[in-house]
Amino acid sequence: MQTDPPESGAAPTRQRPRGWRLGVPLACACAGLLATTSMINARGTDLRGGRQSDLVGVVSEQRDDVTALQRDTEVLQNDVEALTEQVSGTLVDQLQQRLDRLATPAGMTALVGPGLVVTLDDAPLDQQFAEEVDPNLLIVHQQDIQAVVNALWAGGAEGMSLQGQRIISTTGIKCVGNTVVLQGVPYSPPYRIVALGKTATMYDALVASPQVQNYRDYEQPPYNLGWSLREESRLRVPGHTGAVDLEYASPAPD
Repeated sequence: MQTDPPESGAAPTRQRPRGWRLGVPLACACAGLLATTSMINARGTDLRGGRQSDLVGVVSEQRDDVTALQRDTEVLQNDVEALTEQVSGTLVDQLQQRLDRLATPAGMTALVGPGLVVTLDDAPLDQQFAEEVDPNLLIVHQQDIQAVVNALWAGGAEGMSLQGQRIISTTGIKCVGNTVVLQGVPYSPPYRIVALGKTATMYDALVASPQVQNYRDYEQPPYNLGWSLREESRLRVPGHTGAVDLEYASPAPD
């Protein structure tokens, strides 16, 4: 294709100086030298090996720390019980009897009896759903678990556990991503809630709870959240083994 010559008075074409043509290859050569030096120094390893950006790894490390602390707590509790047996006296015996009476309602001892098992689960990972469906509606949230727990307490539950951990008055259920943290330990779905007590009254409380019924509205397509409820004549909930003190945030000093 032939182009017309530029009209008189048009702006002249910009020409790059000779130094620019020489500087570009030189800059590329320097960048290549730096990359080669880094590769040799790293020897195939991550130069930022001390950084922990993987949330799953952090959660796993925290869970291991909590497990170790629970083991230490059990050892110390055994030492306290052994020392208590060595102490005699009417006052000590009275205090021990009072502690024994409070241990069961406080959730420190295991319970066995009839009850209900409620299981909540996320929607199937392989299911197909429309683009307009909010993904947050396809997973179990902290408020869903709390709704079931509250309804069971209202129905007269005598003891309860979540994922095998005893739930007591100071237990906090918190969401971290798509997992639930209970007493410092993260758990993934399905979430299994065991409640001991009169099954008929607990069942009626679940049916009467608006929050539980709101969750069950999402059992159907296009959401398909998991819900399972069954009655068993003999269930067991363990005693609480963790700390009983409340943990709360405090403002930082000025």
